Amino acid sequence: MLLEGGNAVDAAVAAVLTSFVAESPLTGFGAGGFMLVHTASDDVLIDFFVGVPGLGEVERRSELVPVVVKFGDAEQVFNIGAASCGTPGTGAGLWEALRRFGTVPAAELTAPAARLAREGVVVNEQQAYLHELLTGVLTEFPEARALYAPDGNLLGAGDVFRFDELGDALDRYGRAGPDAFYRGDVAEKIAEWVVERGGTLSTADLAAYEPAQREPVRAALAGRDILTNPPPSAGGILIAFTLGVLELAGRTDLEAIVLAMEEAQAVRTEQFNQGLYEEGFAGRLLAEERLREAADRVRAGVRVGRPGTDGPADRLGSTTHISTLDADGNCASVTCSNGTGSGIVVPGTGVHVNNMLGEEDLNPLGFHRLPTGVRLPSMMAPSVVLRDGEVEMVLGSGGSNRIRSAIVQAIVHLIADEDWAQDAVSSPRVHFEGGIVQAEPGLDEEALEGLEELGYEVARWRSQDWFFGGVHAVARDPETGALGGGGDPRRGGSVALV
Repeated sequence: MLLEGGNAVDAAVAAVLTSFVAESPLTGFGAGGFMLVHTASDDVLIDFFVGVPGLGEVERRSELVPVVVKFGDAEQVFNIGAASCGTPGTGAGLWEALRRFGTVPAAELTAPAARLAREGVVVNEQQAYLHELLTGVLTEFPEARALYAPDGNLLGAGDVFRFDELGDALDRYGRAGPDAFYRGDVAEKIAEWVVERGGTLSTADLAAYEPAQREPVRAALAGRDILTNPPPSAGGILIAFTLGVLELAGRTDLEAIVLAMEEAQAVRTEQFNQGLYEEGFAGRLLAEERLREAADRVRAGVRVGRPGTDGPADRLGSTTHISTLDADGNCASVTCSNGTGSGIVVPGTGVHVNNMLGEEDLNPLGFHRLPTGVRLPSMMAPSVVLRDGEVEMVLGSGGSNRIRSAIVQAIVHLIADEDWAQDAVSSPRVHFEGGIVQAEPGLDEEALEGLEELGYEVARWRSQDWFFGGVHAVARDPETGALGGGGDPRRGGSVALV
């Protein structure tokens, strides 16, 4: 799209639509997400994350269906089925981004992805690993099983994945836009299929869905201005909190990063989860007095001593991310997710509906407790780093709770360590959660021993892992104009420079 004259938003949308095919278990027209757009005159966060259904006043008649996902010797339960289906937002949100910023006709953006859906994608090692992890989701119901195990065996590396109905859906979207999914016969098919199976997603929910445009939350570090995702999403303000603490502490070493992560965890209480929906909450959380209190402890090397609730550790972090930057300095950072998918693939629509109502970390108050119509909270945090008003880095990540730690460290590596884009993304990471510092190989052993002396338990991993997120970034040196990109090797990331 960039080669053909499109801008950063055109390229981002085309790439997201292609990911509907290439990363179909993780995203699609049944998913939700966020796009952060920066131009010379505008900064906007387009929120098209999954909403809580219920406007049709349909009674839920089924329970969440637990499936076990195995990670080596460990196991984790994910919840799928009709009761897990929230109101999707990708179709509405991508269209809003094109309406505001796009320059290429939608049909030109959808055509390559539609062709790919019909011709098929050769499954690579990363995709095969994902299929294996999600076996329980992809084979629980016959419609998904027909896509991912068409001959009775789950698609593996070298097999071809085809989704003809998704190709039709992409063509329909290019012609008719979001109305093709939120009103009319397709919306009726989606709602009827989910409701017949005991879910609550109705035509009223689909018809009422609108993307929201929000002011990005901001943080500062070493003379940079960082823009990220505001409430009701949780990830962005936790990133802003962590960066704000590091800035005031004047430290960005490994010990300081872990101490700041623990400070951010400590504020993630039940009151935090409720505050996400309150006016002015970000300003209160990021008030200088509060940040300075935490920074004083970090500067002194003192632990906060009051654990917050970090939520369940989702080892999968089934999220996709794309970053784009064009020649005019416009950029787009877009993160989408279908959760693990609900397993509910609606015939004749090309839609695999999300399972966000069954994701534990998105329902901290308990399942089916959030009010109808609100957005579910999310850790997804598309972000932009500006230096003197110009783009220095565009980034985001998958990885559930690790999203915020991955993004913070990529930013610190870029700014404090002066790593260029790929090094900033590839450098080994830590993540603090559940009282334990998870540490990738390659980190300074003396620094890790220092953390243990502070009372931290350190879990040393033998290799870099999908667990630690998947940061995909593009960067530009504002002084020289040099361009670079970082695709996360943990998740098969790649970079295209045109």
